[in-house]
Amino acid sequence: MVQACRAVAETMEQVRQFVADPAVVEERRSGLAPSQRVVIQFSLGLSDFLGTYLAFAGAGMLHGLSVGGGATVFATIAPVMVVAIAMLTGSYDRMVIGRPAVSAGRGVRALVYSVLAIIVLLFAAKASHDVSRISTVGGLILASCAMVVTRIVFALHVKQLGGNVIERKLLIEDGRSVPGMSWARRIDARALGLQPDADDPVTMSRIGEVVHRMDRVVVACPADKRKAWAALLKSFDAQCEIVDECVDNLGVIGASRVGGHGTLVISAHPLAMHSRLLKRGFDMIVAASAIVMCLPLFAVVALAILLEDGGPVFFRQQRMGQGNRTFDMFKFRSMGVAQCDHAAAQLTRRGDARVTRVGRFIRATSMDELPQLLNVLKGEMSIVGPRPHAAMAKAGDKLYWQVDRRYWERHALKPGLTGLAQVRGHRGATEREEQLSSRLQADLEYLDGWSIWRDLRIVAATARVLVHPQAF
Repeated sequence: MVQACRAVAETMEQVRQFVADPAVVEERRSGLAPSQRVVIQFSLGLSDFLGTYLAFAGAGMLHGLSVGGGATVFATIAPVMVVAIAMLTGSYDRMVIGRPAVSAGRGVRALVYSVLAIIVLLFAAKASHDVSRISTVGGLILASCAMVVTRIVFALHVKQLGGNVIERKLLIEDGRSVPGMSWARRIDARALGLQPDADDPVTMSRIGEVVHRMDRVVVACPADKRKAWAALLKSFDAQCEIVDECVDNLGVIGASRVGGHGTLVISAHPLAMHSRLLKRGFDMIVAASAIVMCLPLFAVVALAILLEDGGPVFFRQQRMGQGNRTFDMFKFRSMGVAQCDHAAAQLTRRGDARVTRVGRFIRATSMDELPQLLNVLKGEMSIVGPRPHAAMAKAGDKLYWQVDRRYWERHALKPGLTGLAQVRGHRGATEREEQLSSRLQADLEYLDGWSIWRDLRIVAATARVLVHPQAF
């Protein structure tokens, strides 16, 4: 084990020296050099191998077993299987290594698959009785921890070098300058005499030398030269793109083809089908369970509202939902019957005379929102999502969509009982435009990175903001 630890230290020192080499440092401004990428991928694979070996061997020795015995068979087989499975599942892919959570998750997944495969093989060979369960579980835990730590360290190091993706990027500027692409190596095509001329093999070869071993090539040129560059770029083994101001003006997110015609993709489902099914299942389970558990609370609140003024218990108000469709959102009535604002023309303010005594309490504790669990069961809302707004709601003197035209993008998902904006403290009246901007930014961030784990974290964090100074 001492020799293995020394080997790890020597390997990491070699990597550090390689990265610090002046020739490599010069390449950093244009992303990672291809050779540097290979070193990082190899080093990560070696780290996975040695980490797995040391974890299982160490667990066996701590349990009083000798390395190489039947109880520590994992120490000799698991490292090879981990690296092999990690390679097959893309754990060393250039798109993965620079993303800490993804890289760690894929590494641990390969480890678990390897352990399960070995257990099946041992069972089939009727040799499972020779294996120590304690050392196996201990080794799996140690190996998982080691893999998570090392992969996160590698990912953070890669981010310092060239961003989330290990790729070498090239920007070719042909008569057009593009600011804001500091991540790419730049060349001036006109200054170097590089023009996309299919009748000039020499120039074509020179361009090929410049593009050689690049992962991503972006060309900025006038509109009349895009066709020539497009034809040339198709001959390179790289992801090639052409800058087009139309993409920025329309907010294009991709390109596609329909009926033989090229199209610019403006929007897409924010969630894949399996994600939508998972989110809907989560909504149904949570909403149904919450309604059952909150029935006594429903009854108490309803009784208190009836005793105060004898008016209806529920209040319905039209709100903007998914796809800009309106729906009736349910709430416990918190205002006097005559003062209910169904159009939401006037936002509730602190000390609002329209709010009843019971209403003041249920609004301060967010209990007035509980009936929206019924909207969730109906499929009009989700447990987590952007909060639904009334069509005429304003921030300052402007309607919400007049403050920021991106406002409509938040309706790509179902509105939620709670959301990322709410757990960050953005709730209550929007008296200033900045208050809406903060909420909108959080909503768009939620749309861009959905996962069921994030929904669970938001639900857990909501408990901290149920009672909030802006809830009145």
